[in-house]
Amino acid sequence: MKPVLVIQGAERIEDVPRLGELCEQAELRFATTTDELRAALPGAEAMLGWNFRADSLREAWDSATELRWIHWAGAGVDAAMFPELVDSDVQLTNARGIFDVPIAEWVLGMIICFAKQIPETLEFQAQAQWRHRLTEIVAGKRALVVGVGSIGRAIGRLLQAAGMEVEAIGRSARGGGADFSHIHAVDDLHAHLAGADYVVLITPLTEYTRNLFGATEFAAMASHARFINVGRGALVVEDALLKALNEQQIAGAALDVFVDEPLQSDSPFWSAINCLVSPHMSGDYIEYEAAMAKQFLDNWRRYLAGNPLNNIVDKKLGFVPGSAV
Repeated sequence: MKPVLVIQGAERIEDVPRLGELCEQAELRFATTTDELRAALPGAEAMLGWNFRADSLREAWDSATELRWIHWAGAGVDAAMFPELVDSDVQLTNARGIFDVPIAEWVLGMIICFAKQIPETLEFQAQAQWRHRLTEIVAGKRALVVGVGSIGRAIGRLLQAAGMEVEAIGRSARGGGADFSHIHAVDDLHAHLAGADYVVLITPLTEYTRNLFGATEFAAMASHARFINVGRGALVVEDALLKALNEQQIAGAALDVFVDEPLQSDSPFWSAINCLVSPHMSGDYIEYEAAMAKQFLDNWRRYLAGNPLNNIVDKKLGFVPGSAV
């Protein structure tokens, strides 16, 4: 008998690139709701979590009696980090590596937007106003990257290539290698916030990093500094960030992630002072789904052959060891 593969977050085979290649190798079942997932999981050996934001797996977990492997199509696996899965023998893999370059480019783009006053230029253009202004030089500015996984390291490399001085925050202090000048321990975060012109948050969301940035952290930042979040919204106490922006405790923020998504039309973030909002798209690029599908298919072949899987998440930590903080 062919192994059963459940594709969570897809309605049909066409929703996932190259999935048709598995028709002869697996029985494919699709689920987009909790009820559909609960009905699809009995007898399934493997599951592809195509919608990385969905939290339906926890509700349907009692039906996953034969599940051996889950591949989560996202770099962050926080939606899958519920106790029953964490304590199980089910292997969990993720999409580590797919989003490194695009997110790093997005971060550099936001820094350039701030330094070169791109939002103001577009606003003045729409008003047909010729407003000559002086802008900032990016080279020589100091960035502090909070999170030293593969995405954080890609950010470090690109910002260094732009001439910036880049340090990082990780679980422990150590040398930064080629990606950072130095990695400081998270326990020393406050001591290094004041020296940064840009603070970039990209650590995974775990029980230890939830609400990592609140009023104390924003107060520790320099008043001219900008804050960039490409990790998860729940890493930040959003009320504290809004206060820091509106009272100009910090000079600006670029936010790609929020606690509740999509961001509601009445959210105060839309009108917050010097706040750039994007809809959780920093890692998404043309054909990124094809790249995720290829990554999954490579692991699928490993699974069928009984070989070790790539990107195995340590479920106690919530990320791939050696790839996060």
